[in-house]
Amino acid sequence: MCKDLAMRHAPGRSHLVVVLALETAIAFEIGLPHRFLRAGALDPSGPEVATGAVPPYDVRLVTLDDGPVTTSAGYAVVPTHPNTEIARADTIVVPGINGDIVGTGVLPEALHRLAATARPDARWISICTGAFVLAALGKLDGREATTHWCHVEAFRRHFPHVRLNPDVLYVDHGDVLTSAGNAAGIDLLLHVLRSDLGTEAANRVARGAVVAPWRAGGQAQFIDRPVPDESEAGTGATRAWVLEHLDEPITLSDMARHAGTSVRTFTRRFREETGETAGTWLSRARVDRARHLLETTDLPVDRVAAAAGFGTGASLRQHLAAAVGVSPLAYRRTYRAESA
Repeated sequence: MCKDLAMRHAPGRSHLVVVLALETAIAFEIGLPHRFLRAGALDPSGPEVATGAVPPYDVRLVTLDDGPVTTSAGYAVVPTHPNTEIARADTIVVPGINGDIVGTGVLPEALHRLAATARPDARWISICTGAFVLAALGKLDGREATTHWCHVEAFRRHFPHVRLNPDVLYVDHGDVLTSAGNAAGIDLLLHVLRSDLGTEAANRVARGAVVAPWRAGGQAQFIDRPVPDESEAGTGATRAWVLEHLDEPITLSDMARHAGTSVRTFTRRFREETGETAGTWLSRARVDRARHLLETTDLPVDRVAAAAGFGTGASLRQHLAAAVGVSPLAYRRTYRAESA
């Protein structure tokens, strides 16, 4: 168990994960913490099982009033423990929800009171629209966060002080983590496993669930947007040009010049067509190129950095760590191991 997880609970006991299922909770997401944390964290062939060691996680399900809640699938789920477990939790997971909270951004007072009982050092995790709950509790003010892309407008309307990023699969601040849609909850829980217990544990759980240890890109690739106008006024040709010259230094002015527009006009058109800024898109394109080279070649890190336009290995390490949370060499080792 890594130091970060060990610091979150007392020696000799499991890290307590409490799943807070609210009315209209997304049925699929309620069971994800148990499947990806409690059920899969121990290696079934490892010495921990044979010696009866304390498992890394203890996952418990609670509800707001200790009664059953009706899920998005129409059936009810019953809590396994009383909601007083929130006060003891090391990590609190809020699955996505439908209904009033998403529509209004307002939480019932009982939920505010229950959340206030949580320990100051508890880690909060949201899946999908569970981010609405974390935002309404004030845990995301001034911070970057994400939620399902189809609820972006409502989220921004309700919580203008949150820096919403609808293009990523998850955002990790250490004490507060948010994820996008259903499957992004799996991505985030695997990330938590990787951070808490290491890559080997995360990969083992991913293999058991027949999912990828991590997915390339963000949820921007799934957002339903109109097909960009392919007239000369569009930015598609410039994007193609940039991808052919990623090994070169490219500025926003360079892209605007190639498109034959002012920087201001190019910036506006780029966001209209892609849903993100040109700078964010360029950085992601460079990271994607570097990841491809790390996965498919044996080029030294410095040469991968140069080919992707980062200039130095240090710059590549910084950007890759921000994108996927690991160093270039760790990424290459993990990918090669998974391929094998």
